[in-house]
Parts: sequence; C-alpha cells; structure tokens
Amino acid sequence: MKWILIIILITSVAILGCSPSGKAEQAPDPKAANDMDFDEAMGSDIDTSKWVTNYEAALETAKKTDRPVLVNFTGSDWCSWCIKLHKEVFSQDEFIAYAKENLVLLKLDFPRSIPQTAEEKSANAKLSNQYGVQGYPTILLINSEGKEIARTGYQPGGASAYVEHIKSLLAAKK
Repeated sequence: MKWILIIILITSVAILGCSPSGKAEQAPDPKAANDMDFDEAMGSDIDTSKWVTNYEAALETAKKTDRPVLVNFTGSDWCSWCIKLHKEVFSQDEFIAYAKENLVLLKLDFPRSIPQTAEEKSANAKLSNQYGVQGYPTILLINSEGKEIARTGYQPGGASAYVEHIKSLLAAKK
C-alpha cells in the first residue's frame, strides 16, 4: 500500500509539474529569446529557424513554404520542463538546422514575469483553449490551416532524439 501511494505521488508531481499554477524553479534570460514579428517573418528571406509569436503569421509562412507549424505552448520563465526543453532542444544547432529546412516555429508563451501586451495574452489564451492545452510544455504540429497533425511535449535525449521524434510524428500522419 505504501508503494502505491509513493507511485501516485510521483505521478501526480510529474503530471502537475508544469500546470499553469506551478512555480518557477529558474527563469531563463529573456534576452535569449529568439522571437521575430510578422513583418520579419514575411520578408524576402524567410528564416523559419526563428520563432514567431503570431499565429496568423505562422500559418501564412506555412502556406508559403509548404511546411507544418511546430507550436510551442510554453511558460518560458517559470515552467521547469519548458526551460529544460528550450535548453536541451530548441536552442541547439541540430534542431535549429532541422527547423530551418522543415518547420515553421510558433511560440505561444504564458510567462509570469515577461511583459506581454493584452492583445498577445488574449490571443495566446484563445489558442490554448482552442487546442485544449492542459499543461506546459505542449508541443503541437499543425498544418497551414491550423489542423492538428500531432501532439507531444518534452522528450528526453536532446536535440537529435527530438528531431527524430518530430520526424516520426510527421511520417505517421502522411
């Protein structure tokens, strides 16, 4: 009986670790964010290795490049698993190179201490509700119409393993 309680406790902590009411363990450097706005994304040299924060811009870029959108629902300054995913995967050269050739990156952030406009907060909350996000990080692969292709989250193993994971999710839906 004692072991069952321990397993339930560990499972609960793992599941609820990055729920919206979770506390930050460490905050990343906001200057390290790799965001760009719609005007930059739609410039003559579309750099899909950069994160956009505008849903419509991401869908438009996906249409122009014929690529899926990787949507990162994150609590970038408080969610320990989100911070870990960024450090181990999204900031690594191997993932960046893969994304530049194969994905459009959309970051929908729910920070606690990084300022956002009311419009951005509202748009992100609407999309979180639309896609049924329950916790962070939630990673979606969507097509250029916004239809969900696959859903995942943090995966151990670093950038190489994550790239293979994304490839397998995309291959399974073809």
